[in-house]
Amino acid sequence: MDFMLLLKAAVMGIVEGLTEFLPISSTGHLILAGALLGFDDEKAKVFDIAIQTGAIFAVVLVFWEKISATVLALPSQRLARRFATNVVIGFLPAVLLGLLLGNTIKAHLFTPTVVATTFILGGLVILWVERWGRKPLHDGHPDDHVRIVNVESMTPMDALKVGLVQCLAMVPGTSRSGATIIGGMLLGLSRKAATEFSFYLAIPTLIGAGVYSLYKERALLSVADVPLFAVGLVFSFLSAWLCVRWLLRYISTHNFVPFAWYRIAFGAVVLITAQQGWVVWQP
Repeated sequence: MDFMLLLKAAVMGIVEGLTEFLPISSTGHLILAGALLGFDDEKAKVFDIAIQTGAIFAVVLVFWEKISATVLALPSQRLARRFATNVVIGFLPAVLLGLLLGNTIKAHLFTPTVVATTFILGGLVILWVERWGRKPLHDGHPDDHVRIVNVESMTPMDALKVGLVQCLAMVPGTSRSGATIIGGMLLGLSRKAATEFSFYLAIPTLIGAGVYSLYKERALLSVADVPLFAVGLVFSFLSAWLCVRWLLRYISTHNFVPFAWYRIAFGAVVLITAQQGWVVWQP
């Protein structure tokens, strides 16, 4: 296989891994990177979705101790069963709405205006949540309305609400991580709990999307594509592993305001590149 094609796959894998779990929309970055690399045909679009699985393997590795302990405890511990049930409940809305509206959204909402608008609006929402939406207590700690400090304390209704918020990410440029993390914080989850539940929710969501896309577009693929996809998966895994570990440390002492300003700037990039004809903002 062409070395340059494999190099492009590696770059796309790195972009996917670094952006999937940050509130900045991996889809938008993959579209831009693909356009700049000339890696944006129909097969590349399947590739973009499939390599999300590599990023998910990184989450599984980082949280392996909890995931394995939960699976082993399912027959005997109510807390483990509730946690697993919450992940399933949070996952289901995206499945149902994706099957019902996925094609319609791709046909009508993947426009420069929509992508740029959601980038910018998402940035403004993050600014509001972080700077003005959480009024500080008289002792200076901005945790007055946090009801849930860890994912184990979530109820099925909490999980359903976060799952419904995740559906907003079907609109291009919104960011699945951004919707679940910031939405979770608005619903009363602590920053740590919202971020961790976003990671857990990503496991069935992104694996399901990857498997479905590969099956649906299987006619486009052949055995010769295995090295291409393997390179993308490996680099997606490695960069996501680094990103997830970094993000868990970051949220312990920082907020998401820098990501908000980045989103606003990226929205401007979308408008400029679209206006100049440099990038075709389509799924």
